[in-house]
Amino acid sequence: MIRVPLSVRWRDLDAFNHVNNSKFLSYLEEARLRWMVTLPGHGMDDHVAPVVAAAHLNYRRPIEWPNELDVELFVERLGTTSLSIGHRIVDANDSSALYCDGNVVLVWIHRETGQPAALPEPVRAACSAG
Repeated sequence: MIRVPLSVRWRDLDAFNHVNNSKFLSYLEEARLRWMVTLPGHGMDDHVAPVVAAAHLNYRRPIEWPNELDVELFVERLGTTSLSIGHRIVDANDSSALYCDGNVVLVWIHRETGQPAALPEPVRAACSAG
């Protein structure tokens, strides 16, 4: 789907001098949003929008500062109302240096009712391309 370069920021570090585990979710969110802005309507409209239904992260090794990262996103599963996005966070200069992998499940819902909604066609088309 997309490969997003990100810089580790000093404020991302915790008391142990490595990136706090919660920041990994922020990195994934940033990558997803950068992908979604490439879609017509950003993957939503006045009636439907995506929400995070689940997040699974395997922390493989600590990320230190300074560092440059690549967040790789790929389609794991394309459903009727949901999309499972696989992810890898790797060193920008050595993609074999894996910091994190796993997946995030997005479900599209009706804004008014909160009930599941069909994936918007631009999302389905972008995930089926290639």
